Amino acid sequence: MPELPEVETMVRGVRPHVVGRTITALRRPRGGVNAAGEPLKPIALSPGLSAMAARVRGAVVAAVERRAKRVVLRLSNDRALAVEPRMTGLMLLGDPPTRDHVRLEWTLGPAADGGSAYPALRFWDRRGLGTVTLYEPGELEQRLGPDKLGPDPLALSPEEWTATLAAGLSRTGRPVKVALLDQKIAAGVGNLYASEALFHARLAPDRPGNALGEEEVRTLAAAVRAVLTEAIEYEGSTLSDGTYRNALGDPGRYRNEHRVYQRAGAPCPRCGTEILRTVQAQRSTFHCPTCQA
Repeated sequence: MPELPEVETMVRGVRPHVVGRTITALRRPRGGVNAAGEPLKPIALSPGLSAMAARVRGAVVAAVERRAKRVVLRLSNDRALAVEPRMTGLMLLGDPPTRDHVRLEWTLGPAADGGSAYPALRFWDRRGLGTVTLYEPGELEQRLGPDKLGPDPLALSPEEWTATLAAGLSRTGRPVKVALLDQKIAAGVGNLYASEALFHARLAPDRPGNALGEEEVRTLAAAVRAVLTEAIEYEGSTLSDGTYRNALGDPGRYRNEHRVYQRAGAPCPRCGTEILRTVQAQRSTFHCPTCQA
């Protein structure tokens, strides 16, 4: 977490409140301490804080978009800020879950139309694994273009995505669940939504990618898009740890729609068979042994 739906929810939550507003300052609030009483390790910034602050100060946020699992703020000076939340990062306009874990804060000038009252955009990250990178003019496409990140299931047409997925799976004998986590095959898809998509497609997670037939790949491609789209409608999945929140601090509701993820031991919603948990490539996989035989 966060995966594609959570990051897309961040983008959609932030966009209407920051586009057209001027960044007046960038600061790193004083952090708290970890469980051992040690100061929190700062997140990775490129360039460093002082250089980044100087280069974004006075720029207007021209657009907010998603690149795979990153939130990108395009600026009026042709630079771009890319925020990668990784495990526990959040982009917030509302109050953060804790003040100690606010890693960066962009102070925003008033909206031209007087519409948004949020004074700042914050990056909150409990575990501190997220990154923030400022790209100079022209660098964004070089570093985060489609050829670098892999195909985005929602950025392509259904036909293009199906053909692209087929090509990617045909080149690997890895289990299809593991292959879906490869960002060169399906950018933005992570562990949760890979498990859910395979359930929808009625495919066993340990089937070799290159053993899937044409119709099976077509069904899987459609399932990936359907699951991601539905999850975005529910604003992502806030799991039992309660970490993930949308830009205004509200939980994502898609957890209530999970068919298999983190439901080991529960009955399959389709056939009643007990859902199993296995481990693939050090990640938990959840599936129905009957529906996904």
